[in-house]
Amino acid sequence: MNFKNFIKNTCAGAVIGIAMLIPGVSGGTLAVLMGCYEKIIDAVNGLLKDFIKSFLYLLPFAVGAVLGIAALYFPLYYALLYAKFPTIMLFAGFMAGSLPKLFKDGAKDFKPLNLISFALPLIAVILICFIPAMGDVNLGADMQVETYFILILMGLLSSCALVVPGVSGSLLLFIFGYYQPILDTVHVLFTNFGHSVLVLALFVLGIIIGFFSIAKLMKYFMKRFPRGTNWAILGFVTGSVPAIFLTKEFASSSFDAVHICIGVILCLAGIIASFAIGAYAESRNAKTENRDIAAETQVNDQTNLPE
Repeated sequence: MNFKNFIKNTCAGAVIGIAMLIPGVSGGTLAVLMGCYEKIIDAVNGLLKDFIKSFLYLLPFAVGAVLGIAALYFPLYYALLYAKFPTIMLFAGFMAGSLPKLFKDGAKDFKPLNLISFALPLIAVILICFIPAMGDVNLGADMQVETYFILILMGLLSSCALVVPGVSGSLLLFIFGYYQPILDTVHVLFTNFGHSVLVLALFVLGIIIGFFSIAKLMKYFMKRFPRGTNWAILGFVTGSVPAIFLTKEFASSSFDAVHICIGVILCLAGIIASFAIGAYAESRNAKTENRDIAAETQVNDQTNLPE
């Protein structure tokens, strides 16, 4: 890989990293938009077969993702600290804006049986919010033993942000109540170094496990059950919109007039931005398909020329 491609892929990784940190934005969708999703998944699945080549391809994306997350961490942390309601409304807008394209794609080959694939994850996401003590997460030095294992599970779920287009792994963390505590752990990294590193290491371990296992799982399901898988993703995303308003974080928000006005504006901005990204991605994919068809037609015409 030359230096130009390294910088290009690092920038793409930064965009994906920023998307992974924002609940409601899918890193996988942006990877598809930038034309690197399939190559990343293939590189992940090819690590055991051709480690050096796959690792070198993934490296700039990983570096970029870390830089993107680092750049957005403090703005997002303080936004949730001092303007929680407007920030959550922005997240909801991102989710709502992605729905039209997902429904349009799913409606192409809809079958009544797909309603089950759609309904189950939708109901599950909403029911999660009613689990007792959901959101009461303690990641301090006195946290419960089982929380160490749950952190790995949360990391696994958050890896969905890249692997599954349309799904926001960070939104899952937000619904489960682990999003803010993990941000807080990063914030006290230098004042409580040992325990913070342990918490973050377990979370990252879950991300790594999830990234590789879910990548293979998604490739299998998309190949064997593409329609059912797409409708399950759609059910999850649809259920996430009301679920975000049932979280403890939303309930503890400040609902004064100023925050409400800003929140409505940011929600609309999120809807427009997410819808625009989806429309652009659809347009880009259509152009790519047309170009591939034209190239295939040209090859066939040349093959069929009389000798």
